[in-house]
Amino acid sequence: MENNYSLKREKAMKQKIENILSHHIIGAAIELHRELGPGLLESAYEHALAYKLSKDNLDIQQQFPVPFVYDEIKLEAGYRIDLLVNNRVLVEIKSVEALAPVHFAQTLTYLKLADIRLGLLINFNVKVLKNGIHRVVNGL
Repeated sequence: MENNYSLKREKAMKQKIENILSHHIIGAAIELHRELGPGLLESAYEHALAYKLSKDNLDIQQQFPVPFVYDEIKLEAGYRIDLLVNNRVLVEIKSVEALAPVHFAQTLTYLKLADIRLGLLINFNVKVLKNGIHRVVNGL
């Protein structure tokens, strides 16, 4: 019984950490969007957000490679996560007129391949950034 309690408690702590991180990332993205506005390339927002988050002493990995494993064969298929924050939260950045279902599917696929539970899909090409932020979860 106690082991089951410990697992539930550990899962709750991980979710709390992921939620705190996502809140911080969202705040930084909103601040960045207020400063820069819409219309830049995805790469500009990616580098600026990575810089902003690293200034807050978060561990940021840009263009993090994610291998595709099939039937025990590891394939380097060119999948890359835009930002991986503290090895806990995936950030997929877009600068498009409108997000399409494929963007959500891509984010969920990256979450599954990297075995990460929480992702943020952020479209910076919107007037108000809160309308461009979406949480994507993998088994939370």
